[in-house]
Amino acid sequence: MKGKLRIIGIVIVVLLLIVIALPFFVNVNSFRPKLESELTDALGRQVKVGNLDLSIWSGSVAAQDVSIADDPAFSQAPFVKAKSLKVGVELMPLIFSKSLRVTGLTLDQPEITLLHAPSGKWNFSTLGSKSGSPASTPAPAQAPKPAPKEASKPSEGSTAVSPNLSVAKLNVNNGRISIGKTQSREKPQVYDKVNIEVRDFSFTSKFPFTLSANLPGGGDLKLDGNAGPINPEDASNTPFDAQIKVAKLDLAASGFVEPSSGIAGLANFEGKVTSDGKQVHTTGTLKADKLKLSPKGTPAQRTVEVKYTLDHDLQKQAGTLTQSDVNLGKAVAHLTGGYRIQGDSTLLNMKLAAPGMPVDELVAMLPALGVVLPSGSSLKGGTLSTTLDIVGPVDKLVITGPIKLADTRLAGFDLGSKLSAVSALAGKKSSGPDTAIQNLSTNVRVAPNGIQTQQINLSVPSLGEITGDGTISPSNALDFKMNAKLAAGSAAAGLTQMAGLGGAASGTLPFLIQGTTSNPTFVPDVKGMVGSKLKGLGGNVPGGKSPVDALTGLFGKKKK
Repeated sequence: MKGKLRIIGIVIVVLLLIVIALPFFVNVNSFRPKLESELTDALGRQVKVGNLDLSIWSGSVAAQDVSIADDPAFSQAPFVKAKSLKVGVELMPLIFSKSLRVTGLTLDQPEITLLHAPSGKWNFSTLGSKSGSPASTPAPAQAPKPAPKEASKPSEGSTAVSPNLSVAKLNVNNGRISIGKTQSREKPQVYDKVNIEVRDFSFTSKFPFTLSANLPGGGDLKLDGNAGPINPEDASNTPFDAQIKVAKLDLAASGFVEPSSGIAGLANFEGKVTSDGKQVHTTGTLKADKLKLSPKGTPAQRTVEVKYTLDHDLQKQAGTLTQSDVNLGKAVAHLTGGYRIQGDSTLLNMKLAAPGMPVDELVAMLPALGVVLPSGSSLKGGTLSTTLDIVGPVDKLVITGPIKLADTRLAGFDLGSKLSAVSALAGKKSSGPDTAIQNLSTNVRVAPNGIQTQQINLSVPSLGEITGDGTISPSNALDFKMNAKLAAGSAAAGLTQMAGLGGAASGTLPFLIQGTTSNPTFVPDVKGMVGSKLKGLGGNVPGGKSPVDALTGLFGKKKK
């Protein structure tokens, strides 16, 4: 028994010595020209690898300092640089028949540069292309000719390297991907800690993949799906389908939105994306916290949820948002329309339909939109309805359409006291600390140069009907010309009759709203609105004053 154990021990030692000695007898660097040549032929790009090392224990060949050339139409810098490339190989064919059979490829800490041209082409579009122009598929100088292929087939679980490269397992570990645009001043978007796993990779068949990465500005991305076969004419048009999960994406820091748009917040997303190489179809749900939608806005304190369906044309760089339900609690708005990417800008042509949204749900979003109410006030109760057209570049949008507010209350703001001169003449008293609004309707135009409101119609039961037009500047300065239509028979109605502006039934007094949205001021507008009528009366009133001076004196306003 002891003799048998001794023999077994000797055999084990001999085998260990053989394993240790084999790397000294197998010159693995002799395979480097073949490896470079076949990878160059398969990718359509010059591939260079450094020194090769054979590891018997792991059954792999390691290459140092790997690089893949870029399309020269985009850049002379490498498309891919990697610290090392680990090639899994079958040892027996390598040792006894000098046949290189690959079971896996692993790129360690690669730096990958993706560039997008205004034409819509990517610098990886020509990867694997056999029909591209010489300018877009450069050949290496004095590239070694491929060695004759082995007649024997690779064993199960491995694939021979060939011009139609196929690999049982392909990994990218701890990579860094930079995505930028040619002829653009925008900074590239950088994805760190990129890890990719591809199984049964082939240029000519479908293969499964997983991808994870840290997003620009924070957050992480996960993809799990299938891709292929690789489009031989344009690799960027390769079909794929995947499940997507994005967590804690910083919208402002990510580079996905234009900084001048003022859009910010933290977004989480789950959805699906499919592409046939020409059209991309995606659906999903996005939840945004601390959302800001205006340069002068402040983060919202409630979560916004968006469920959407979108179709994108890869060639036209344009798409259609066929469905988008924007949910803020019980308030729901529907956003639809198209967009087009043009250089560094994204042009929108969309419509927002929001019927009967509860005001109480919307209050939390007003700061995000840059809407400032009078200091100490808030909207309570009622509904808001609107249909808005949203047109133009994302950073210079023009938003137009009607807005209607019904059965709400501006708490903490007494419009009656602000219009003290008008309400006193009309025999009205302050209605209390709040202003009840039966209806408010207006047509708005929101643009970078400010907000224009036309055909304002405000019904306040305690005062009457207020109409007019006005503007709000980008700094929130107010400039409104308004008319208050008061009850017939009031002091104001008698005053308008005396001034020759109509009968007692008209009861209309003009005034201005100035100041800012947080601190509005109300000033009677006598000269601007009725001065021409009073001048027609001629003469002076007792005391040597003109009719204009006499009327402005009633409001405590001196003639300028």
